Amino acid sequence: MVDRVSASITIGGTISLSLWQTLSAAIAAEVLSTDWDGEPFTDADLVEGQPLRLYAHEVANGTFKELEPICQAHGVAFVRSSYGFTGQWGPEKVVFTGTGDPVIYPCSEDGTAYVDRAKIEALGSLAAVNAYLDEAEFPVPPIVVTDE
Repeated sequence: MVDRVSASITIGGTISLSLWQTLSAAIAAEVLSTDWDGEPFTDADLVEGQPLRLYAHEVANGTFKELEPICQAHGVAFVRSSYGFTGQWGPEKVVFTGTGDPVIYPCSEDGTAYVDRAKIEALGSLAAVNAYLDEAEFPVPPIVVTDE
């Protein structure tokens, strides 16, 4: 049986209508909502000019297996936060800026990224630690759907 936890994801950026349709289908398949315990997302819930924030409980391994790969493949920025599963993994925040690889940050239950002694030593300076923590606070851009 797969471990399940609550998770949220915020996506944004400029996307084509056809990509939006693909994203919308993935959102529906994952039964995401714009509120914790809310109704499943529909296209009518999209507010252009704001990042799209989505929520779900009982998310397998705390990741959105359909939505995240589509975002990565098409350069759609996202930040995903998920609770930990006792004895398996801790809470985490995943930041994908639209380029490169997603970066995983350990975080508290409220989504605040932190560093442990090993990470501080690896980063080597207070400036590098601050830069690392600043990157964890990536502001997801507003979502804008274009006509292709």
